[in-house]
Amino acid sequence: MKTNKDILEKANTAIREGDNEGFLSYCTEDTKWIFVGDQILEGKEAVRRYMAETYKEPPIFNMELMIERGEYVVSMGEISLKDAKGEMSNYSACDVWKFRDGKMCELKAFVILDN
Repeated sequence: MKTNKDILEKANTAIREGDNEGFLSYCTEDTKWIFVGDQILEGKEAVRRYMAETYKEPPIFNMELMIERGEYVVSMGEISLKDAKGEMSNYSACDVWKFRDGKMCELKAFVILDN
């Protein structure tokens, strides 16, 4: 039986490989991403546009910790992304993923720029 943690790990592998659509296949159509203190994305199409704009190259990330409890998986670690100027920016992140019927239906992301 696949756990929610297993599903998140497969989705993260797709992101590392630059496969945004592969990642999105693990999300519900009404997925909601909340970047605390920044923005809220509602629906898979909004997330698709965000990924196309933000992930010009696949992000580099290392999740140091993943904890599953019920319908939630919490992951904590670091992520690096190239900014609009092509320079690498490093962030500390803690993501709280909510699952419904084996798919990611909500993300609450706490992201802090390290540079």
